[in-house]
Amino acid sequence: MARLPRLRVAGCAHLVVWRGHDGRPVFADDLDREALRDALGEVAAREQVAVHGWAWLPAQVWLLVTPAEAEGLPRLMQGLGRRYVRHFHARHGGSGTLWEGRYRATVLGPDWVLPALVFLETLPVYEGLAASAEAWPWSSHRHHAGLQPQRGLQPPAAWWALGDTPFAREAAWRRRVAEGLGAAERQRLHEAALKGWPLGDDAFLHALQQASGRPVRPRRPGRPRRSTLSPKNVENGEG
Repeated sequence: MARLPRLRVAGCAHLVVWRGHDGRPVFADDLDREALRDALGEVAAREQVAVHGWAWLPAQVWLLVTPAEAEGLPRLMQGLGRRYVRHFHARHGGSGTLWEGRYRATVLGPDWVLPALVFLETLPVYEGLAASAEAWPWSSHRHHAGLQPQRGLQPPAAWWALGDTPFAREAAWRRRVAEGLGAAERQRLHEAALKGWPLGDDAFLHALQQASGRPVRPRRPGRPRRSTLSPKNVENGEG
């Protein structure tokens, strides 16, 4: 089956993952992590992509972003990848790509943006890298929780609606992340990011399919149902 064209939609949030080649780490130390974080801020500003959240795992890079233009997302990932790979090889030697092929991404409807941010900022906990989201310094959580401001981050609109003051929003976010997501919700977000199927309500998915001209839901397993009005039945006067 031919690969579906990758969705990229101006003004919509995208959950993005880039994995290391053959599952290998893409960071050697904190200087590498700082380099990617700094590059993300600079390239995103240049390409007019709002960065809502991020998380660095040993062999994975996760982003929650909204491009102002549809082509802003691929330009962001291309610029970020090239810049970081140059940095990595200059420090550690070697050549070639660090990444497992293309980045993966999915488009999110408004109701899925905050769950995606919770998913992203709790990944270090579920991966066994930290006891809590606050304990992992290589994500956007400490910014949203009011613990460590980070330049260039733009919380999504739904985050701003969590309270009337910075203190109220930050406290609400700490509670939301501490509650986490259910297993089914986490699985849906993870699979959507890897497979490229968007998440949203029926109206959002319908509008997305009309605009993109490509399927937005996977087909149901099994062979297509055979019509009862087959040519043979019509000839026999059935139906």
